[in-house]
Amino acid sequence: SYTIEMGPMGPLWKESPQPFSCSIEDPTKQTKFKGIKTYISYRVTPSHTGRPVYRRYKHFDWLYNRLLHKFTVISVPHLPEKQATGRFEEDFIEKRKRRLILWMNHMTSHPVLSQYEGFEHFLMCADDKQWKLGKRRAEKDEMVGAHFMLTLQIPNEHQDLQDVEERIDTFKAFAKKMDDSVMQLTHVASELVRKHLGGFRKEFQRLGNSFQSISQ
Repeated sequence: SYTIEMGPMGPLWKESPQPFSCSIEDPTKQTKFKGIKTYISYRVTPSHTGRPVYRRYKHFDWLYNRLLHKFTVISVPHLPEKQATGRFEEDFIEKRKRRLILWMNHMTSHPVLSQYEGFEHFLMCADDKQWKLGKRRAEKDEMVGAHFMLTLQIPNEHQDLQDVEERIDTFKAFAKKMDDSVMQLTHVASELVRKHLGGFRKEFQRLGNSFQSISQ
């Protein structure tokens, strides 16, 4: 079960009783089926066990989809995007590792997501047979979607209905505004990149040539 407490600003998730962190290191190229299939594995080490497990991107993807399926009321950040070509290039591997670390930091610091049984299985299971059993168990979990609400322990304090509705309306308006603002920011950033690749690039080249002529 997951507990909601009353804080100074209103309801909040109860903090994890055993906070921990998790490192992602040593991306290594591996093969299976006598070299037919090639993939990158990462050494994943949770701080509260100190025992490393090795995970592929598809394992992260499985966990991500389990989290989306179970916690429909919680925002789960996206994983780094997949890439059809250049998957084994050093720059791509390093960039993906950095993004996986950011994703993992969010997971371990979240008071609910960090306690999910499927997440614990992902972090601790080192045996292939046990991995498959735990994977199937997580996929058969019935307390997902709206049923997740049945696992919550809520505060005993009386909540004023009007106050709750006002808070929800305020958050709804914020979420809409945030979404619009991010889209606008993305558009402006894309335009800026395009200009730097085009007209701005020529201007910078001219500026560079001017400095170069001074040095001569």
